[in-house]
Order: sequence, then structure tokens, then C-alpha cells
Amino acid sequence: MKILTVSSANMDLSMRVKLAPEKGQTLTGDSYKYVPGGKGANSATAVAKLGGKSVFCAALGNDSNGKALMQIYESTGIDTSYILTSDNLPTGLAAVTVEDDGSNRIVIFSGANAALSAEHAIAAAKEAKPDAVFCHFEIPYKTVVELSKYCHEANIPMFIDAGPADSTLELSELAPITVFSPNETETETFTGVMPVDDESCVLAVKKLMEKVKAEYYVLKLGARGVAVYDGSKLSIIPTYPVKVVDTTSAGDSFTAAMTLEYMRTKDIIHACRYGNAVASVTVSRAGAGESIPTKDELDEFIRAMKITI
Repeated sequence: MKILTVSSANMDLSMRVKLAPEKGQTLTGDSYKYVPGGKGANSATAVAKLGGKSVFCAALGNDSNGKALMQIYESTGIDTSYILTSDNLPTGLAAVTVEDDGSNRIVIFSGANAALSAEHAIAAAKEAKPDAVFCHFEIPYKTVVELSKYCHEANIPMFIDAGPADSTLELSELAPITVFSPNETETETFTGVMPVDDESCVLAVKKLMEKVKAEYYVLKLGARGVAVYDGSKLSIIPTYPVKVVDTTSAGDSFTAAMTLEYMRTKDIIHACRYGNAVASVTVSRAGAGESIPTKDELDEFIRAMKITI
């Protein structure tokens, strides 16, 4: 199954801290390192590690970070044929603080991600001939909108992980897609409703339905799992108990895994259970793309936890 991810690529400065500093406060951190990140790169990595054919359409700077990331993607088995190199903009950067409880705070500098045009994305989709297209909102919104129109006309399933959220985005500009998947805070940004229980999940989805047309709406609820709405019924798919080390890339790995498994099986509930298992392994490890499990590691986790997917 070939998944074309059209999205962001960053180098992450990942910093371990006991607590994030308050305004005007200086604290000493525990450790730091540079690791591959970016929502798009995390998702393309997940597809490759889980046995899918992963094609990545993104933009990097012509700098040391861009060269290092390209080598990592290629070694992971990602098709990098549609990655642009910008001479004018640096590779995107994310400054990530990870606290002792595994929660994170992230500041993103878009850099070359801003150079990913709709024309290039559509050309990649035409040439790569993917089974599905996967996007986030870390690239120009116009690129996502125009790509959604192309995918709708070409009958290519499109999956959108709706982060980062911006209340000024006109979601109604998107063509009908297969899955629209925001997390809790993104859902609140788009709808004004925080999905804290079944009732608020349904209310939030109905508000989303007024803005964007999708076959399924999948709300990522953190430790509570995900809520799936198919137009008539809400289903809550719980997550699996693990010790949380770092939540960075959990949502990206979930949605990418869900996309891949849905395209394999056409069963959204099964796909979300599969995605939850992938995200559970991911949060039990430190880092972004490097924390995502391979297919063999996921199979071992499923056996050890006695999970029925």
C-alpha cells in the first residue's frame, strides 16, 4: 500500500526538563539532542516502519540539517523523490521541551516548509500514483486545499491530521475527504468545544461537519484514546496502558498508522485500534520519528499486551 505524505519536515531540538519554565524564569535542563521531526516526516516514517510504501513530498533547506534529514529518510526506506531543496529558506526547526510526565511544548519555525507549493504537491500525486494521500496543516494551507480538490477529482482517498490548528482557516474550502482527524485542543480551536465526554464529542463532530466534509471524523483524545464518528454513530476506541516517556509524534504516528491500516482493510474501527497500538509504543519511548515502532516491534507489543486488533 503506497501512502504519499505531503507535509512538513523539521529538525527537532528536543530538550528534557523536569518542568517547563514560567515567564521570566531560568531553569537548568536535564539533556538535549537534535532528532528528526516534523509532523509530515514523523508520519512518513511511521508508514515506512510499518511496512507501507512511503513517499514523502516536503521541502528542506540547502543546509546541514536538510542534508542530515535526507540521509535519515533514505535510510528508513522513504521515497524522497518529491522532496524540494530551498536555497532561500532554512530547514524547518522545532524546539521541543519534554517534561518528566512525558508532556511536551513545541515551538515551530516553518523555514522551507513554507515553500511547498500546491503545484509541486499535485505533480507528486499525479506522478507517484499513491493509494492514499496524507496531510497536516504545517505547510501552506492553500497547498492542502488545492491538493484536496485534486484528490477528490482523481478519486484518491485523502486523510488530514488537522494540526496545528488555526481558527482562521476556512475548512469549508477543503474538498470532501476520507478522514479529518484533530486532537482535543485542535477540535476546540475549530469548534469551540473541548471533547471531554461522549456528548461533547458528538457536539464537536457535528460542528466539524458544518465546516468540512469527511467520511469519518476521528478525534484524538490523548490518554483516553480516540472518538470515531461515521455520520451516524460515535465509537470510543480506548488506548493501551504504557508508561509515558514522551508524547512527541504520538498523534502523527497514530494517524499515519490508521491511514495505512484503513487502506489495507477499509475498517475504520480496526484501523483506529491499530493506530492506538502504534501510538502507545511511540509514547513509551523518547524522541519523534525514532520513537515510532517497526512492524516487528509493534507485533511484539501486541503479543505481549494480548491485544485484539
